[in-house]
Amino acid sequence: MEDVVIVGAGPTGLWLAAELRLQGVSATVLEAKREPEPHSKALTLHPRTIEILGMRGIADEFVDAGIPLPTGHFGALDARLDFRGLDTPYPFTLFLPQVRTEELLAAHASDRGVPIHRGHQVTGLDQGPDSVRIAVEGPAGTYELAARYVVGCDGTRSTARTSAGIGFPGTGSTIWGWLADVVLADPPAGAVSAFGPDGGVMAVPMPGGRTRFVGIAPEDHRAEHPGELTTAEVRDKLRRALGTDFGLHSPSWSSRFGNATRQADAYRRGRVLLAGDAAHRHFPTGGVGLNVGFQDATNLGWKLAATLRGTAEPGLLDSYHAERHPVGADLLESTRAQTALMTTGSVEGLALRGFLSGMIREVPEFSRALAERLGALDVRYPAADTAHPLTGRRAPNLAFADGGELFPLLRGGNHVLLDFTAGGADTALPPGTRRHRTELRGAAEPWASAEAVLIRPDGHVAWAIGGDGRSGGAATEQPDRTC
Repeated sequence: MEDVVIVGAGPTGLWLAAELRLQGVSATVLEAKREPEPHSKALTLHPRTIEILGMRGIADEFVDAGIPLPTGHFGALDARLDFRGLDTPYPFTLFLPQVRTEELLAAHASDRGVPIHRGHQVTGLDQGPDSVRIAVEGPAGTYELAARYVVGCDGTRSTARTSAGIGFPGTGSTIWGWLADVVLADPPAGAVSAFGPDGGVMAVPMPGGRTRFVGIAPEDHRAEHPGELTTAEVRDKLRRALGTDFGLHSPSWSSRFGNATRQADAYRRGRVLLAGDAAHRHFPTGGVGLNVGFQDATNLGWKLAATLRGTAEPGLLDSYHAERHPVGADLLESTRAQTALMTTGSVEGLALRGFLSGMIREVPEFSRALAERLGALDVRYPAADTAHPLTGRRAPNLAFADGGELFPLLRGGNHVLLDFTAGGADTALPPGTRRHRTELRGAAEPWASAEAVLIRPDGHVAWAIGGDGRSGGAATEQPDRTC
């Protein structure tokens, strides 16, 4: 029997498999497609995703393969968000086509011993009290597997989700965007981004001398699918929105995508869990979808492993839904807001775009808050009202007085206890916790006054004591904590 079967070999499934192996748990990945997807739906890794890669010691591989961009956009507004002042070692968005991201993640998973079976389509699941039976159609015919848990990372049409009877409520598509990867005979001198009554278009240079156009046109505001996107239609849309088609030719890929917005009503049902697009569907604004799925997997991996090892606190696995479902809901709210900004051609809508662009330029606090939100640096998981202010927060790459930093301490996927008093916290610690006695360098509150902080394997604070957050004023008392 397998410990975990992961359905889907996209970025979410590949990263989850590697995280489970890091924790000593076996994981098998089943992917319906025989070959990796040749086209890149996503193009961007955001700061928190790169931080997680940094926590596992492999961020440089991804950064070296991509192009760091110091700015990002919210709703394709004219004013760009500046990431350079953010509290992270990676103050940028990373332009890295999904095809290359998946290649790197597949290599990482394979290096950890994860079997990835392509051309194996899961057709159904049957849960029992102690395991899940998995029906699979493979190259050699149909067969069954048994696993203690199954995680559906198989996209918006997830078989795992439907087989488990998990609802996927939300709204259908009323707007259709389009994209086309083409070659330009007369490429523009710089970046292209224009929104007006005749639609909106953005252009992104792609590897191999290609350019990706992404756009929304007034005629595509409808519920029914507009049909196959033709090269003639792309030319027409560009000419109306930009006044030229740049002599486009040789399209290699084109697609349409709708603004259907849905979220699984449960991220766990029994022994079946969901992550990534299987758990949340939305219009691809801001390039956040891949990143949120990756962060789902990081939250789930150590919790599922502890459950399988029998070392988990009661309710730990259920905390996956409790922590990540609100993040998914926030994702849907953000993408809906950005969709509204990107699809308006009215005088009032264009005025709103101008107003918000002005706020980004003129109010640094507003710009920074949007940048932190887009980059997932502001995520804080729920904590008790009496908990220390650090509880549930993302831990930045803290600098220590001895010259060390936090992220290297997390490479093994273990909990890390930061002891700033050389006395330690007299409380039970998760098995395998790494204790590090140190002093912080250049830390602001509430970090500066903390006496001890337990960092989870996903880089969030489990609990902290000391300073204003001390419970009862005694470091020996059981701290308030997240799971």
